[in-house]
Amino acid sequence: MTAAVRTPDPKKLIKGATGDWEVVIGLEVHAQVTSQSKLFSGASAEYGGAPNAHVSLVDAAMPGMLPVINEECVAQAVRTGLGLKAAINPYSVFDRKNYFYPDLPQGYQISQYKQPIVGEGVVVVDLADGTSIEVGVERLHLEQDAGKSIHDQHPTMSFVDLNRSGVALMEIVSKPDLRSSEEAKAYLSKLRTILRYLGTCDGNMEEGSLRADINVSVRKPGAPLGTRCEIKNVNSMRFAGQAIEYEARRQIAILEDGGSIDQETRLYDPGKGETRSMRSKEEAHDYRYFPDPDLLPLELDPAWIESLKAHLPELPDEKKARFVADYGVTTYDAMVLTLERASADFFEKVAAGRDGKAAANWVINELFGRLNKEGLGIEETPVSAEQLGAIVDLIQDGTISGKIAKDLFEIVWTEGGDPKALVEQRGLKQVTDTGAIEKAVDEVIAANPDKVEQAKAKPTLAGWFVGQVMKATGGKANPQSVNDLVKRKLGIE
Repeated sequence: MTAAVRTPDPKKLIKGATGDWEVVIGLEVHAQVTSQSKLFSGASAEYGGAPNAHVSLVDAAMPGMLPVINEECVAQAVRTGLGLKAAINPYSVFDRKNYFYPDLPQGYQISQYKQPIVGEGVVVVDLADGTSIEVGVERLHLEQDAGKSIHDQHPTMSFVDLNRSGVALMEIVSKPDLRSSEEAKAYLSKLRTILRYLGTCDGNMEEGSLRADINVSVRKPGAPLGTRCEIKNVNSMRFAGQAIEYEARRQIAILEDGGSIDQETRLYDPGKGETRSMRSKEEAHDYRYFPDPDLLPLELDPAWIESLKAHLPELPDEKKARFVADYGVTTYDAMVLTLERASADFFEKVAAGRDGKAAANWVINELFGRLNKEGLGIEETPVSAEQLGAIVDLIQDGTISGKIAKDLFEIVWTEGGDPKALVEQRGLKQVTDTGAIEKAVDEVIAANPDKVEQAKAKPTLAGWFVGQVMKATGGKANPQSVNDLVKRKLGIE
């Protein structure tokens, strides 16, 4: 596996005692397949349940039990491959990966080694500075999950819960194309978004549906790849960033001290903010891979692959480009709006037949801002797309001002109701009567003669008078009318 040839970015280099270092990162993401049953048995793949409640005789590795492939899990893997712009391999093989662990009842994991179901693909990752990078996908293969060992229920014994045993996983292996913790988090976020759009993984990291093994090495800029260490089972994007930062600096310190890096598997301890050694890193031959004799090679019909491709949903990159073209929103706003499929759908309902930029402004700044503050998801919003669209209409047709609109949004958020009816009931209509606005302007000017003289010398002070008039009218005056009148009265047009 080779890293992408990229000119080292000085901003992403890590300062060491002996000069700059470049971190090289590759991710192996384990994504739980969204399916009702497990990869090789009919047991439920649902999260939770009492310990060992979702376990078939196959999952428990009882003698004589044979695995039977779940077609939907195969379809989900193919959909994911297509979503990653990857090659779909019409011929793939399941292998036995042999290792002993108490929660692996068979003594081996059914996985794929030399012939995976999905080959090379690419993910376009948007970064915070507005740039984007392409991260190569090396492969995607299907495998079964292990069970879970529980060590905190008894002082001298461990328990095993096999509910997860046999659940279908997609292991998505990136090329070592990432050069900072921020890039790694952005890649993980984009991959999660794609999976959720496709409906092939729910991406719930807190439930273990998405976990990352992170390979980290460091090198002097332009030098060959260094020895890598693998950080296992990181289940949050924040922890992924912290683990990479710590591990890179740990390796740099060892190398600058004249030492060498041992290739090993490590764990990240979020409590201590550090990685620690778990075991020496295994090579492929340590697992004694061989084709599983109980499973025939998987041969996919090209017409079946094409039918799956034809029914894929619009993916984030395509949706983002369309939002920019159709609604005139900025690239950044389009990226924010398409992070979640539900958010994008909500925006399209608000923007239908309206000014796209105005709709985006209200969805992102007011709605998303409030949802984030309250810790709510878009599915839990108390303000519907129809209600928010009605508020945008009321601003666009001049019925209410932007300030009143924010007050109206607060009322709809806390009390509900039809925005148009609320404006009528509560007397929130914008004052467009120029006579009434002129009276308020005259009163503010008369009360502040010193400010009048200052404004004539410094025209930008007209904004102060506009603010005072808006305050005096409870925000109901038409801001443009106030601005025009203030300038005319002050003689600074």
